[in-house]
Amino acid sequence: MKKNKPNPGANQSIRWFCAAVAVLFGAMALYLAWFLVSDSEAVINNPYNARLSAFEERVIRGSILADDGTVLAQTVLASDSNGTPVERREYPYGELFAHVVGYSTTGKTGIESLANFQLLRTHGNYLGNAMNELAGEKNTGDSVVTTLNLKLQQIASDALGNRRGAVVAMEPKTGRILCMVSKPAFDPNTAAENWNDLINGDSTEARLLNRATQGLYPPGSTFKIITALQYMREHPGTYNEYRFDCSGIFSYESYRLQCYHQNVHGDQNFTEAFANSCNGAFANLGLTLDLNGLRELSEQLLFNRELPISLPYSKSSYQMNADAGTWEILQTSIGQGATLMSPMHNLLIMSAIANDGVLMTPYLIDRVENSAGELVREYSPSVSSELMVPNEAAALKELLIQVVNEGTGSALRRDSYQAAGKTGSAEFETGKETHAWFVGYAPVEDPQIAVCVIVEEAGSGGAVAAPIVASLFDAWILGE
Repeated sequence: MKKNKPNPGANQSIRWFCAAVAVLFGAMALYLAWFLVSDSEAVINNPYNARLSAFEERVIRGSILADDGTVLAQTVLASDSNGTPVERREYPYGELFAHVVGYSTTGKTGIESLANFQLLRTHGNYLGNAMNELAGEKNTGDSVVTTLNLKLQQIASDALGNRRGAVVAMEPKTGRILCMVSKPAFDPNTAAENWNDLINGDSTEARLLNRATQGLYPPGSTFKIITALQYMREHPGTYNEYRFDCSGIFSYESYRLQCYHQNVHGDQNFTEAFANSCNGAFANLGLTLDLNGLRELSEQLLFNRELPISLPYSKSSYQMNADAGTWEILQTSIGQGATLMSPMHNLLIMSAIANDGVLMTPYLIDRVENSAGELVREYSPSVSSELMVPNEAAALKELLIQVVNEGTGSALRRDSYQAAGKTGSAEFETGKETHAWFVGYAPVEDPQIAVCVIVEEAGSGGAVAAPIVASLFDAWILGE
């Protein structure tokens, strides 16, 4: 009987096929592991995921708590008009946490959306959960403990008062968001009933808009942080030799640009021009900059880029290119013109400066607990990116200290701690008062808190926004 000879080519093809299958299965296993660790929660938590309705039918939505365990949102049993028991979402502090905690009635926003899946899971006693399932009763969902501090939130809200604007604070070393206030606000307890008024009301009110993350404003003189850093990069070791004689009005070609209220600063070196927020000096300085370099730096500092935050936000905009005209250069150098940024973005840059150039990922959820208060999951700080090298952050720190000690940020001068920061008064429409900015951190030697404040149409950042920041610093650092 004739034997078939082995076919080396066929054997080789089988081996290649087996190897390809093994690689494919290995890749699938790696992807599954990565998905479970990294992306599963985001996918499951997506509001378009139909499976969430099954959770809602079986679980009473868990509570949202402040960092000390104070209830910010909870589900309570109420009765409808027929006396039938119904679940009602309750927000004990009403407008105070409206934007950051959000609502869970007409859709979901804020932490209600961010932590939707966690609030609909239950890690209580397994036997008790099983008994409830058999009895057709709902189990109590897990609670989310946030990073938000009730005292700081109240102080920020009180200091902002009835003015439009935003206040947001975080720990530079960890990324923990400590408070987030946006005004005008709304009462999440009655959002469903007042929905038409909220979405069709006065456009200047925009009560549903979280101004801290979604509001876009000209950065005004807070942008001089970026202009200064670009100048320092182009003139390492010699930038302190820059001098400018300020007459209150800067004229170049056919253009005129004035300092705030035409203040005459006189002879200014680089540090003094920054501390006094001299528009003339920085407009003049801006004319010398490499415009491609300024754009690259701005984008390195997250303009035109995604921000590492979980809440909905508006992307900041930097538009100036290398072929820009003179007026655009003058305006952009002092944070005017087409440049726009959010308070949250401004805070991230300041936090990175405070943290030696390293930006920590901002986060709002500290941990998840079951209904008995037992830990289910804890969230840890993580690095987002390095926005600048340490020596650049150190140089900017010195400039920001002088703003407080010798310049426009005098409202933050304290004997008990050293603060650093930058004021801004941003023009946005002819005939209207400027927006008031302040962004800073403290204490300089051991940064514990960074804050950004914007008050719409309020005038001077030093006179209006800086005192709000000071009240938060005093409360957090001194316990006042």
